[in-house]
Amino acid sequence: MVIPPILDNKHPSMPSVFAPAALLREARRQKGLDTVAVPPVCILDPDGDLVRQLRQSGMAQPFAGWPCYHTELDTFDLGGHRVGIVGRVVGASFAVLVAEELFASGCQLLVSLTSAGQIVPAGQPPYFVVIDRSLRDEGTSYHYAPPSEFAEADPTLVKKAAMALDQSGLHGVVTRGPTTPVCQVGKPCSAPAVGAVLVFSHSGKVVARVRAGAGGRYAVRLRSGYYAVRVSPTPKVGSGLRPLQVRVRAGVFRRLDFEIDTGIR
Repeated sequence: MVIPPILDNKHPSMPSVFAPAALLREARRQKGLDTVAVPPVCILDPDGDLVRQLRQSGMAQPFAGWPCYHTELDTFDLGGHRVGIVGRVVGASFAVLVAEELFASGCQLLVSLTSAGQIVPAGQPPYFVVIDRSLRDEGTSYHYAPPSEFAEADPTLVKKAAMALDQSGLHGVVTRGPTTPVCQVGKPCSAPAVGAVLVFSHSGKVVARVRAGAGGRYAVRLRSGYYAVRVSPTPKVGSGLRPLQVRVRAGVFRRLDFEIDTGIR
């Protein structure tokens, strides 16, 4: 049997001649950039819709230290963590290039999140599909892995992703303000409430406590339902926490910011 050219003289176990670190080093040299690690968790957004929405809402900020010639890296808060996102990475060979550069820059987990059409009805759109294997007909992967019909995903990651889609809760930022008697235009009048503890109660029973971390960010998993929320310890001055009542929807991990009134007037 004649070996197809794409498989001829391929040795997947051998180290690659192409070194992403070398490409990044030269790109940083030409652009005058320092070596800065990207967030450990990053997202590929082939459609570009996520990046567009994050930018329009002001939630995403450009990552100035990203040296790639062909893409832009943004960062935003997700579940109490800072994550990276690269938009419009379309095509297997291009996606592999960007992925290699991200991993060489400090990324430890990379997730590709895109849209797809529904051929066979599997539920009421919109819904998520966790891919556990893919048919290898694109060609690019044959330069990286031995021939096979499918590329199999890590079963542990697949299980964790499926479990995450069944979870619900809240994440966001807790701030404390006003921080000055007179707020001035163009100057912040509140500050992250680092260390503040949010206490969530359901039917009169405390079910969760979470402490705001760096930047006032918090994240908490909760079952669907209505919750009363308070801050601990209870402030001696000011009107306290807002909002005091929240709703958590099943399968939704949404952003909700809290404010603690200081009483400064």
